[in-house]
Amino acid sequence: MFIIKNLKKIYKGSTKGIKEISLTLSDGDICAFIGSNGAGKTTTLKSIVGIHSFDTGEIILNGINLKKEPKKFKKMIGYAPDNPDIYENIRGFEYLNFIGSIYNVNQLDFEKEVNYLSEKLDMKKNLGELISNYSHGMKQRLVLISIFLHNPDLIVLDEPFVGLDPNAAYFLTNELQKRASKGVKIIYSTHVLEVAEKICNRVVLIDNGEVKINGMMKDLISKGSLSDLFRKATKHE
Repeated sequence: MFIIKNLKKIYKGSTKGIKEISLTLSDGDICAFIGSNGAGKTTTLKSIVGIHSFDTGEIILNGINLKKEPKKFKKMIGYAPDNPDIYENIRGFEYLNFIGSIYNVNQLDFEKEVNYLSEKLDMKKNLGELISNYSHGMKQRLVLISIFLHNPDLIVLDEPFVGLDPNAAYFLTNELQKRASKGVKIIYSTHVLEVAEKICNRVVLIDNGEVKINGMMKDLISKGSLSDLFRKATKHE
């Protein structure tokens, strides 16, 4: 189980940030994490994965508290940011070797996962190239390989479909559903609500740093689309 309790982070010298965000995900949940630009989505995600510190609250995965045991917590997660800023002076396979070593992936599993993922994402022929020569989409695909190869229990994605071609997007959609069926918990932040509506079973919508909607997708869209729900919830009179 993944739990966020009363998470709060306000940026110094500002009133912007997130306030009292709470969320619980069970095994197999795919949660659409949505909101307007500046609502606090990326701040929340970066707090969840340990990039940002936070003022108050708790973040717990399988009983492991992020603040108390950060290394154990981070061993269990995979994170793809909205912009794939990765080391550019090394080759693709070297980057994957580096990630594999951090997560102590054994050699047989590593080779199996890299072979499978690089083939599905059409990256096999590019792993010997310098990352500096990659396009945005290629960097995004390399990041996806790196987060999947150690089989994390929680996957956190910030606009993962940006820069992906249709084949890669199709693979990612199916891969997320496959992993969720095996109990992996997924938080998926996006503005592409049509895709979120199809693949997510839960919805959390934040506005001005606060949770406005938190529930099951099928219940929330029973009388309309996710886009309709979004417009109503973020309409500022």
